[in-house]
Amino acid sequence: MAARMTPAAIAPPAVRITDLTKVYDDGTRALDRLSLEIPAGSFFGLLGPNGAGKSTLIRALCGLVRVSDPDSRIEVFGCDARADVVRARGLVGLSPQDPNLDRFLTVRETLTYHGGYFGMGRHQAREKADELIDAFDLRAKANTRTPRLSGGMKRRLLLARAFMHDPPLLVLDEPTAGVDVELRMELHDYIRGLHASGRTILLTTHYLEEAEALCDDIALIQHGRIAMRGTPDDLKLEHGAETVEDLYLQVIGR
Repeated sequence: MAARMTPAAIAPPAVRITDLTKVYDDGTRALDRLSLEIPAGSFFGLLGPNGAGKSTLIRALCGLVRVSDPDSRIEVFGCDARADVVRARGLVGLSPQDPNLDRFLTVRETLTYHGGYFGMGRHQAREKADELIDAFDLRAKANTRTPRLSGGMKRRLLLARAFMHDPPLLVLDEPTAGVDVELRMELHDYIRGLHASGRTILLTTHYLEEAEALCDDIALIQHGRIAMRGTPDDLKLEHGAETVEDLYLQVIGR
C-alpha cells in the first residue's frame, strides 16, 4: 500500500503571492490585491499589455520594489520574501527586460562577480562561469566588455547570469525582446533546457506564440489583477479561441 501523503510532505509552490498591492508615489496602482500561485517545476507565462503590472510583480518578487500593503505576502519556495529578502533573492535568478550589464566588465567578469555576490567562492565562480560561457555559446566573447556585445549576445549573457548561482526559480522578463527570429529559436532551446533540468520558469513576453510554444500554464494580467489563468489548451477550448493570441485579444481587448 502506498504511503499516505501528509501536508508536511507536500513541497511548497515556487511562488505564492497573496493580496499584493503596489501604489507608486504618483498614485498609479500597479498591483491591486493580486494573488497568484505558481507550482514548483512549472513553466509559467505571465501575459498582459504594457502597464498591466507584470514588471512591478517581478520586481516585488525579487525584492526590488517595496509593496504598499503590510498584509501583502510573497513567498518563494515557502520562504517569506519580505521577512528574509536575502534568502528569498538567492532562490531566484532574474533576466531583466532591459539589459543592466556593467559596461566595464567582460563577459567572464560579469558572471564571476555575480557568483561572488551570491556567496560563491572565487574558484567555484570561475568554474561555473566557464561552464555557462560554453553552454550559452559565449566563448568567443568571454574577454569582451559588455558594451561591445551584440544585442543577441547580451541576451545570452543575461540568461547565463540569471543561472549563475543555480537558482531553482528563473524569472525571464521579455528574454527574446528585440532579437531576430533565428536567435529567438536558439534562446527557446536554451530556455527549454533550463526547464528540463528541473527549474521553475516564470516568463513574461509580448510574443504570444512564444508563450503558447513554451508555457504549460499561463495567466493574463490586466489593471494589476489576474484576469484569467489556466493551461493554454484549456483556456483556448473554454473561449473558443484557436491560438493564445486570439484568446488574449478576447480578454485584454475587451
